[in-house]
Amino acid sequence: MSNEPLPILPGATLGILGGGQLGRMFTIAARTMGYKVMVLDPDFASPAGQMADVHLQADYTDHGALRQLGAACAAVTTEFENVPAASLIELANHCRVSPGAQCVAIAQDRSHEKSWLAQNGFATAPFALVYSEGDLDAGLADTGTPALLKVARFGYDGKGQARVNSREEARAAFREFGGQPCVLEGFIKLEREVSVVLARGDAGECALFPVAENRHENGILDVSIIPARVPDSLAQEACAMARDIADKLGYVGVMAVEFFVAGGKLMVNEIASRPHNSGHYTLDACVTDQFEQQVRVLCGLPLGDTRLMSPVVMVNILGDRWQNGGPHWDALLAHPNIKLHVYGKETARAGRKMGHFNVLDADLDRALRLAEQMRRAL
Repeated sequence: MSNEPLPILPGATLGILGGGQLGRMFTIAARTMGYKVMVLDPDFASPAGQMADVHLQADYTDHGALRQLGAACAAVTTEFENVPAASLIELANHCRVSPGAQCVAIAQDRSHEKSWLAQNGFATAPFALVYSEGDLDAGLADTGTPALLKVARFGYDGKGQARVNSREEARAAFREFGGQPCVLEGFIKLEREVSVVLARGDAGECALFPVAENRHENGILDVSIIPARVPDSLAQEACAMARDIADKLGYVGVMAVEFFVAGGKLMVNEIASRPHNSGHYTLDACVTDQFEQQVRVLCGLPLGDTRLMSPVVMVNILGDRWQNGGPHWDALLAHPNIKLHVYGKETARAGRKMGHFNVLDADLDRALRLAEQMRRAL
């Protein structure tokens, strides 16, 4: 007899911890496939909660809500790294949970993540762990200046990090972060940033999406270009390294690995234990998108086909676009090869991800030109 779990089929209820845009897109994928969805998120206006069959408005550590979720759902997943690992362990007593608590615990703490990568032989930018002001001197000696001081937990989209050029600036930044554990990262001569989104199943089977080339602005992903404009050998190496990371973690679920390209070589920047912003192009350009793939892995189904059907450029739409009477949707929607995705968030704030659009074209350069034009027109 096979020890593999029986697949969870449409009609069952799936749960997700977290109700932001990633949870919303998972919910849409799951409901399209015939599943019911229960979302646990404390925000009454949760974008995923708007789409779910049931929205449990409670904290991620609420034992009653966790019991209710575990009892109602055949399987539960997450939409962001900072779900308490203890909550995943508690849920695992009642239903299938993917990804597992151990993998999430590594990805949600930069100090654990960097240490794990180094211990497993994956190249990273120079880094040092900082637990007190006294660690900064030795850390700066290792990384040099300028450097980036990043909080170990709860930092994202450029938040919780500061560029430091001296010991005095590093100490001031550490105090500003409340003396919480940090990672100090040395600067490298960056050529490009790329990422790989993949799915890995219970038996170790793996499906990788095409490599994305990413551009950031103020620490937030701005544009993704697919396929990435890198040599085939580098793209293949990125895929192989991402798969090796997933295998060594024993990961089950959808994950992303972000890389720096420096001196023609790859360095791992971060691991995301969930679908990823740089994978949003898959919604319109791949046979299977990353959220359907998340449903498939969670339910123990065969992984979907990840072929790229068209070159594509993805552009994030931030809350800044709502100033001065925008966004100008008419300019965007005048183009039949542009696909718009809006996340249903009630309040638009500067730097907040409110949606994205994908530009599909057989010619990647033409897609990029139109994407840039529409980015300005919004």
